[in-house]
Amino acid sequence: MAGKQKPSEHHVVGRTGWLRAAVLGANDGLLSTASLIIGVASAGSAHTAILVAGGAGLIAGAMSMAAGEYVSVSSQHDAEQADLAREAEELRTRPKSEERELAGIYRERGLDAALAKEVAIQLMAHDALQAHARDELGLSETTAARPIQAAVASAASFAAGALPPLLVTLFLPGRFIVAAIAVTALLVLAALGAVGAALGGARIIPAMIRVAFWGALAMLVTAGLGRAFGAVI
Repeated sequence: MAGKQKPSEHHVVGRTGWLRAAVLGANDGLLSTASLIIGVASAGSAHTAILVAGGAGLIAGAMSMAAGEYVSVSSQHDAEQADLAREAEELRTRPKSEERELAGIYRERGLDAALAKEVAIQLMAHDALQAHARDELGLSETTAARPIQAAVASAASFAAGALPPLLVTLFLPGRFIVAAIAVTALLVLAALGAVGAALGGARIIPAMIRVAFWGALAMLVTAGLGRAFGAVI
């Protein structure tokens, strides 16, 4: 019908980068903090010591995630900037060769030679560096590396994941703390798996089972180690 606008399309591909980082950070924070607290509690430690261990695990883990992500993404950013600088120099010294290179890319994507050349000429006239960054190097504003943003997001997601077991420890002291943390962690892990699968367009049940299984295994191992060391001490 004339005048109707085509509804905008939504694709999950654009979310994969931040989604992977957020889910990974939250899973890491939840599982590592829960396992740490369970291990310390299983060793027979005092409630204050368990709380201190959990809090220290949250802070250390969040800072570690931030530092690691910052270094990793900074390296990616440096590589991108080096490629862009090299491309800018090539555009300055041999623009015709770069134009032919861009036209060749469009031919490989299915355009005929005449149209590919015309597209290359027009795009280079508009913004030559942007055209080569996008179509030759695969760089865009959406995928550009942002070290500080990545570091803050990783630290925040880790801390958010670490909070549930820490809050359980704070408000539920006593002999049920290990079971309570294990149940809480498994429920939150399953929920994170479901959310990640739903947003990523994957099957929800297998994702929930996968993260719950590995989470349970990690907590069982740390509980066993904590009990063993507690018995020795």
